Amino acid sequence: MRILHVVLAFALGLGGCASQDFVIHRLPPETPAADNAAAIARAEALAKDQQEVKSEQPSGEEQAPPLTPADAPSMRTYDPWERFNRFNYRFNARFDEAVFLPVSNAYRRLPSPIRSGVYNFFGNLSEINNLINYTVQGRLGRGVRSLGRFVINSTIGIGGLFDFAAKFHLAKAPTGFGTTLSKWGMHPGPYLVIPILGPSTLREGIGLLSDYGVLYGVNIADLYRGDQSWGLGVADAVDTRANIHFRYYSSGSPFEYDDIRFLYVRRLLLEDEGLHKKIVRKRPSRDVPAGR
Repeated sequence: MRILHVVLAFALGLGGCASQDFVIHRLPPETPAADNAAAIARAEALAKDQQEVKSEQPSGEEQAPPLTPADAPSMRTYDPWERFNRFNYRFNARFDEAVFLPVSNAYRRLPSPIRSGVYNFFGNLSEINNLINYTVQGRLGRGVRSLGRFVINSTIGIGGLFDFAAKFHLAKAPTGFGTTLSKWGMHPGPYLVIPILGPSTLREGIGLLSDYGVLYGVNIADLYRGDQSWGLGVADAVDTRANIHFRYYSSGSPFEYDDIRFLYVRRLLLEDEGLHKKIVRKRPSRDVPAGR
C-alpha cells in the first residue's frame, strides 16, 4: 500500500511538470588534450623568448646576481622623537582640514593666469637662494643657470610673473641649504615632523631656517622685512599647499605615519646617494688607440 502511494505521488509530479517548459542544460565538453597542448605551446614560447634574451647578451659580460631579501631597504627609521612627531602629525592633519584645505580650495577657484603668476613669482624669488647654495656646493654651472633664470624672469618676465627662462631652455632646478649640508657629508639625522610644514629631518630643518635667513638677509625689494613679509609668507604657504595633492589620512592605512616617514627618509637617502655618486669613466684599452 505504501508503495502504491509513492507511485501515485510520482505520477502526479510528472503530470504537474508536463505543462511547464522542460530544458536540459548540458555542460560544455571537456577538452583536456587541447588545454594541455595550449599550455605546452605557451611554455615553449616562453622558453624560446628567454633563450633569445640570453643569446643577445655578450658572452664575456657577467650577469647581475639575483636580488635577495637582504637587498631590500630596511623599514626601520631613526625616530627618537616619535611621540613628539606623532603629536605634530595629528596637529598638522587637523590644521590642514580646518584651515589649509578650505583656503587652498578657495585659492584654486581663482583664474589660472593669476595662480600661475603667483607661483612663478615665488619661484623666481627662490632663484637667489638656489644661486647661493649652488655656489657653496661647488656646482657653478647650475648657479649660473639660476642667475640667468632670475635675470630673465625679473626683466622680461615682469618681476617673475612669467617664466620666460623656460623658453630659453633654462629649466627650474630648486635646491636648498639642506642639500648643501648633504653635499658636505652631513647625514639626514633623526626624523622630524615640523608643525604646519610637515615631514622633515634635523638636517632639512636646519636647511629651512638657513634658507629663510638668507632671504631675510638679502631682503629682495624689501619683501622679507616689515608687515609685508607676513602677507608674503601667507601667500607663499597657500600657493604651496594648493599645488600639493597630499591629503592626511586619505590612504585608509592605520600605519600612515610609518609609511610617510619611510617614504620621505628613503627619498632623502636616494637623493644623497645620487648627489655623491661618482661617475666612473672607462679608460681606453691599450690595444686600441684613443680617439678611434
